[in-house]
Amino acid sequence: MLNLEEHLRQQGFRRIVGVDEAGRGPLAGPVVAAAVQILPVSFRTEIRDSKVLSPRKREEAYEEILSTCLVGIGQASAAEIDELNILQATFLAMRRALEALPEQPDFCLIDGSQPIPRLPWPQKAVVKGDQLSLSIAAASIVAKVERDRIMDHYHELYPIYNFGKNKGYPTKEHRAAIQQAGPSPIHRRSFRCAGL
Repeated sequence: MLNLEEHLRQQGFRRIVGVDEAGRGPLAGPVVAAAVQILPVSFRTEIRDSKVLSPRKREEAYEEILSTCLVGIGQASAAEIDELNILQATFLAMRRALEALPEQPDFCLIDGSQPIPRLPWPQKAVVKGDQLSLSIAAASIVAKVERDRIMDHYHELYPIYNFGKNKGYPTKEHRAAIQQAGPSPIHRRSFRCAGL
């Protein structure tokens, strides 16, 4: 999974950063992005696409990534998603993650099919990047764990929606709670759903 990074190193790039997001599909909460520059370490934990790791393995990998890599985290709120649309809000969260890095990157690997508009650094969009790039896979883990923790916090504030379990995704139970109680302040009003 380091072939993309190695190819870029051969071209002279040194600060190569993977970028991924979590939370484009939910009805509530922010979209969260992470940017990760892997330093020359070997990982003890499994670093793969966050979607194929168990919650316990994600947490273990998250802790190791934060302690061994350079990491930036950014998010765009539900209000920003409603104002900009989910794609532009995702780009905003990604730019914020890159700007939060302790060192500026000199090349960015972006998960997905579209590059980030107006990015001041060279970049490459990589379809299924979380399966092809270790840097992007690490970013996917950080973004997922960060967003899950945010939604666990919102579960304490708005327990009727059971964000601790559904993380804001449109489950049958979540939709029923919206119909019963109406949307919360963190629901995305621009998303098509009963009650939104």
